[in-house]
Amino acid sequence: MSTHAKRERLLLADLLESAGPDAPTLCEGWLARDLAAHVVVRERRADAAGGILIKQLADRLKRVQSEFAAKPYEELIQLIRTGPPRFSPYALKQIDEAANAVEFFVHAEDVRRAQPEWTPRKLDTVFADALWSRLERSARMLGRKAPTGLVVRRPDGRTAVARRGTPVVTVTGEPGELTMFLFGRQDTADVELEGDQEAIAKLHGSKQLGI
Repeated sequence: MSTHAKRERLLLADLLESAGPDAPTLCEGWLARDLAAHVVVRERRADAAGGILIKQLADRLKRVQSEFAAKPYEELIQLIRTGPPRFSPYALKQIDEAANAVEFFVHAEDVRRAQPEWTPRKLDTVFADALWSRLERSARMLGRKAPTGLVVRRPDGRTAVARRGTPVVTVTGEPGELTMFLFGRQDTADVELEGDQEAIAKLHGSKQLGI
């Protein structure tokens, strides 16, 4: 049975391939080639990938990622499709699913939504519920730097607190759209914001959401 991570991995590879190396993405400053290099380095070069979270390693990450971005684009796509090497923690199904299902979903949307005339993607119920489950666990981390109090809510009324505080903005949408919003892709997320108008404007323009 295919995992969500495996499915999103293959979709991301297909989207990157069809978009081409010089296509724009929602990741500021990154073309498709840069995003592909990021994905490959993240799961194949642990010695450099730590720079994603650790400032002291950021220069090394940037250097290694640039080296990978210079490789033939087709090679990067194939490395994404085939997945991590056996010695990588990501080679374990449970870790791959936990670490990559959301990661690959967001990056697939980074490619899709940067293209002209993109259309919303309808997620199946099982995957939508899986994304919501992840949001319930990670909302406070993703929203910790939000400039306002922040609550995310599904259309059925289920909620998760991303940041306590006032004034509070409530963001309502499907799990996939809430995921994109909390990962800092507010401009393309199909959500409704409720609350003080000044707070809504501050939140919508914030660059502080996400990891």
